[in-house]
Amino acid sequence: MTISLERTETIATDGTEMASSNELDDMFEQMHIPEGYKLEIVGGTVFMAPQRDVHWQTIRRIVRALEDRFGLDTPVTSDVRIDFPGELNGFAPDVAKLVDGAEKNEFGRWRYQDVEFVAEVISKGTAANDYGPKKTAYARAEVPVYMIADPYLGRCRVFTDPQDGEYKIDATIAYGTPVDLAHTVVGITFSTEEFPRD
Repeated sequence: MTISLERTETIATDGTEMASSNELDDMFEQMHIPEGYKLEIVGGTVFMAPQRDVHWQTIRRIVRALEDRFGLDTPVTSDVRIDFPGELNGFAPDVAKLVDGAEKNEFGRWRYQDVEFVAEVISKGTAANDYGPKKTAYARAEVPVYMIADPYLGRCRVFTDPQDGEYKIDATIAYGTPVDLAHTVVGITFSTEEFPRD
């Protein structure tokens, strides 16, 4: 197994067979993940990216807005693994809001069926995942609202109305303009005026 900062190679149990999700769990428990790095499995490939201040500040603003709207006990996670549809997709969304009453599965992880909102904050090394395979997996999982915050371009992309494995609505909102999700299951409007740029 080879892991480099920002990207990795596909993990296999031997030269021919992909590792199962549980085998990957066992390997990751034995690995030393440097503090300040996030690890995800996207399509069987392990990605490790550094967490930057701008990244965390954006996540914090999103989580805080959700807690202000729904209360401190609302089921919101950050960087917690959730297995999504597709081969070996163990994502750790930057922010995931679950439905009230969500329960963990037999492996002790949240079920993707209970996720109603995901926000990802772009990192340079993993942006292609957020716009590509992760967006596809979230649409296949029928996550009602998927938002990408991009501190490099200073804009959010919001995907809604998942049908047949893709999002039917795609909106781009410049930082400084409110992200109005009041018409969605999330029922919130995010202020982006203080979203930091990189």
